[in-house]
Amino acid sequence: MNYRERMLAVLNYEKADRLPILHFGYWGETLEKWYKEGHLTNEEAHNWGEGYGSDKAIGDKLGFDHDFNVTFCPPTFMDPIFESKVVKEFPDGSRHIMDGNGVILLERPGAGSIPSEIGHTLQDRKSWEEQYAFRFKYFDERILNTNVMVKYDEFLPFNQGGIEFLRENKHDYWYGVFAGSLLGSLRNIIGVENLSYLRIDDEDLLIEMINVTGDLAYKCLKYSLEAGAKYDFVHFWEDICYKNGPLINPQFFYEHVGPQYKKITDLAKEYGINIVSLDCDGLIDSLIPTWLDHGVNTMFPIEVGTWNASIAPWREQYGKQIRGVGGMNKNVFALDYKAVDAEIERLKPLIALGGFIPCPDHRIPPDAIWENVQYYCEKLREVKI
Repeated sequence: MNYRERMLAVLNYEKADRLPILHFGYWGETLEKWYKEGHLTNEEAHNWGEGYGSDKAIGDKLGFDHDFNVTFCPPTFMDPIFESKVVKEFPDGSRHIMDGNGVILLERPGAGSIPSEIGHTLQDRKSWEEQYAFRFKYFDERILNTNVMVKYDEFLPFNQGGIEFLRENKHDYWYGVFAGSLLGSLRNIIGVENLSYLRIDDEDLLIEMINVTGDLAYKCLKYSLEAGAKYDFVHFWEDICYKNGPLINPQFFYEHVGPQYKKITDLAKEYGINIVSLDCDGLIDSLIPTWLDHGVNTMFPIEVGTWNASIAPWREQYGKQIRGVGGMNKNVFALDYKAVDAEIERLKPLIALGGFIPCPDHRIPPDAIWENVQYYCEKLREVKI
């Protein structure tokens, strides 16, 4: 079997010759460290991207089959984005920067973490209508100007031949189409605190914004599918939870975001796509009913985190309708072979449930030891399914 066939078989509870060996990318600092240690060439370390550049070369050296999250990404977000600019500079070298979302960020010299949000252009209905609504309008050129991955390291414009490769449906690797974000992207531009207030101060506006982003995502997916490309899965991104639960009321999410998922997943089914995955960090349990009831059936990346997320209790509650990719504790890469063995033993009962594929639950961090990652790939390949 090839990689694509294995992915489809496992996620559809069918027999496969072995488990796909997946990753979800690397920190830049990780690749730099491995380059300095002599494991990677300069080109490999500094030319990595999800599904392109040196992705395949690095994966081959470590023993991975593929990055799970490789998709064609029609622009389901703002177009145009805001022009990034420096708003204010300070004597210590820190700066206030406006990013592409219209958010003012505090940028500190040498800081590697996510910058603090200082202010937001999107505040109310006036700022939405004047500064944002037009950026979410659909037009075909959104798709035609988008690059589509047709081979691991080759990009072709969607309207200049790239689509033909996917129409032929002969690619041997797992490849999907991104269906956007229905609330997480709005959270990015308005901020967590403002999102919470908006639901109380002007719920109608928040619902309107959700419907606008959902309509744009639907139209982008519809154009992409009508072009004749054959995709293996549809993928959403949300990141609307944290370690203690969702950042939005679950009932509101079910009532107002759920229907937007449903119209998109119904469209995917019309084109024969039955795997719909969603990337949401944090403790997602109270939002799972929204996703399952509205056509999303594969959770990713199932963060182990401090709350020890696992597909096991979800499978017990929801049965085989719920699938999963992720749930592997990447922290063992910083330890030793014994710790890697213990993690694989922990994963074996979950693998035996079917419809689940382990994957390090986010980018592999700089404390990961090269040989430990290789050992993990080697040993996971030996697991019987």
